[in-house]
Order: sequence, then C-alpha cells, then structure tokens
Amino acid sequence: MGLATLILKPLDGIKRPALMSVLPHQQQGKTVVLDLGANVGSDSAMLVQFAVMGSVMAEHVLGIARPRVALLNIGHEETKGLETIRDAAVILRESPQINYIGYLEGNELLTGKTDVMVCDGFVGNVTLKTMEGVVRMFLSLLKSSGEGKKRSWWLRLLGRWIQKRLAKRFGHLNPDQYNGACLLGLRGTVIKSHGAASQHAFTVAIEQAEQAVRQQVPERIAARLDAVLARSDKA
Repeated sequence: MGLATLILKPLDGIKRPALMSVLPHQQQGKTVVLDLGANVGSDSAMLVQFAVMGSVMAEHVLGIARPRVALLNIGHEETKGLETIRDAAVILRESPQINYIGYLEGNELLTGKTDVMVCDGFVGNVTLKTMEGVVRMFLSLLKSSGEGKKRSWWLRLLGRWIQKRLAKRFGHLNPDQYNGACLLGLRGTVIKSHGAASQHAFTVAIEQAEQAVRQQVPERIAARLDAVLARSDKA
C-alpha cells in the first residue's frame, strides 16, 4: 500500500487509500466492503471518503443504481459507536449524492441490507478473515461429512446427494470466488491478491483489475469527490 501510494499518488481529496472487496450476500447479490486493512484507524473524513469510493464501485462495477451505503457499527442507534463513526454519519446523512441508510451491525453484512459497508481497516480486516474462516470450515465440513463412518448404501447415496446440493447452493460463498482487494483512492488501479490464492482465485483478481480499468474507476471516484466533498476539506 505504501509503495503504491508513493508511485501512483492519491486522488485529490483522498487522505489515505482503502482496500475494497466485493462479498456475496444471501439474496444472491454482492456488497462492496471497505476498508479491509489498509488503515488501522480512520477518522470521520476518511470514512466519508470510503463511502464515496465504495458507492462509485457499486454503481459502475456492480451496476447498482443509487447504491445503499451503511456504516458498520455496534448498534443501530445514532448514539452508539465511536465518535468518528457518529461524525461520519452526520456528514453522509447531509450528502444528497450518497444514499446513506444508517448503521448496520456485523451480523447483517451478508444479508443484502446494504450495497456498500464502510468501516475502518482494523475492524474490516478482522471481519473479513473471520468470515472467510467460517465459510472455509463450512465448505470443508460439507466435503468431509460422513467420511469414515459405516452406513448402509442408501444412506451413503443420500448423504452424497445432500452434500452436492448444499455445495451447489453455498459454493458461491467460497472466498476464492472473490479474491483480490482493490486499493481505491489512487490515480491508478492496484489489486492485492491473497497470499494463499489458488490459480482460479488469482484469475479472479486479474479479472477484477481489468474491470476496474475498463470502468475508469479512479476517474469516476475523482468526479464524485468533487460533488460530495467541499474543497476546503481537501488536502
């Protein structure tokens, strides 16, 4: 992240770039989530910038008209959460260019209630890796269920059929399908692949880079920042 920032330079109005990924949700759609680890701590201005960048990604890459934007928090009440989150909520609520819907909690990340989920990098990274671990464990249990146990032939056949059905139903949650975190907020496109990525997962990351370039994501983010952020806030 540091090298990319030095070489490509941040866009005007961006204090720090953010790592963004697209995650599946239970309504068979996708949710843009950021920051996922580029910044351990983020002030309210940075959270607002993340919301702008995530909204552009959802609109132009996922094709979602007027994407819903939410802040990840420990409750739905306006008085809950850190001061930085509450201050960011005030700014987003008063920005007509952003379709801000309020706070959501961690258990709502994969429900499809929002198109863009915004948080600081510490919370985002822990959330993502915890979710990946649970999904991989679940998919592993589907493959290994019933192995080594003595069962009648019809129970084994039924078990295999159920495993295939479940694997087909939940296979889209496999983290390999969503490899590649995009570093948003720079004047160019940077994709960070998972260190343990398989061949298929690495292909997904390359496809994401191609899509970001084709959709001119940095240019679109810069244009949206001009509309949302006051020039006095730019550094």
